[in-house]
Amino acid sequence: MSNPEINEQIEQVQEVLDKLRPFLLRDGGDCELVDVEDGIVKLRLLGACGSCPSSTITLKAGIERALLEEVPGIVEVEQVF
Repeated sequence: MSNPEINEQIEQVQEVLDKLRPFLLRDGGDCELVDVEDGIVKLRLLGACGSCPSSTITLKAGIERALLEEVPGIVEVEQVF
């Protein structure tokens, strides 16, 4: 992917995360976009989300599903610490 395409993808990922953020904040958590590389979104879960036992479910069933549906080229979401 060329640089403009990568920048567009990062912007699209950020837009989706911004839509999901109120739900995370409501539960005392948040997420930070670390990187997008070869269709893999790298996220850091913050606050209550970082230590929540359900964070993997939030990441995979919630955030990843939304990103796969809304951002072309995304294949996976990975949690980084």
